[in-house]
Amino acid sequence: MVNLDNLDWDKAGGLMPSIVQDARTGRVLMLGYMNPEALEKTQATGHVTFFSRSRQRLWTKGESSGNTLELMGMQVDCDRDTLLVHAVPHGPTCHLGTDTCWGNEGHPPVAFLAELERVIESRVGADPQSSYTAGLLAKGVKRCAQKVGEEGVEVALAATAGDREELVNESADLLYHLLVVLAASDVSLEEICRQLEARHQSR
Repeated sequence: MVNLDNLDWDKAGGLMPSIVQDARTGRVLMLGYMNPEALEKTQATGHVTFFSRSRQRLWTKGESSGNTLELMGMQVDCDRDTLLVHAVPHGPTCHLGTDTCWGNEGHPPVAFLAELERVIESRVGADPQSSYTAGLLAKGVKRCAQKVGEEGVEVALAATAGDREELVNESADLLYHLLVVLAASDVSLEEICRQLEARHQSR
């Protein structure tokens, strides 16, 4: 965690700008300000807490709405006067009801994979009749894996045929079913990405 004594509070005017980023998708959720007490409370409780400039008091995100920010980690910038807060949002971050304080748009499309992963994980153990995903998960890992194999063949055939539209559609099916088999196997997309990153760095 962050050592308060290593931060340049004087340069920040006693209030450290704190950028909150979704720990799973990388989306920037909001900007708040922390004084030393807010930073201490954030790290002690695991719930992101700010100093409200309008109310002139500590304010834990979600204390009234219930839409909290679960702390996952923090980073200090090179000048030691700004914090990057990695958090998992529980509900909309903005008081206007949007996911971020900049609305719901504007995030990289690849970030949707993390969103889709969360949806699939929420279907684990759900009524098999409630959705295709829940029904597939209820059939077990073997059936989920079989679907990955089927979709992988479809991707290969579309690529070989040079059918771009079909390649896009089948690739989407493959990625979806891969996320389903990962959820059925209790493996996260983050683990896969870290493995890819480790391989890249080792070269």
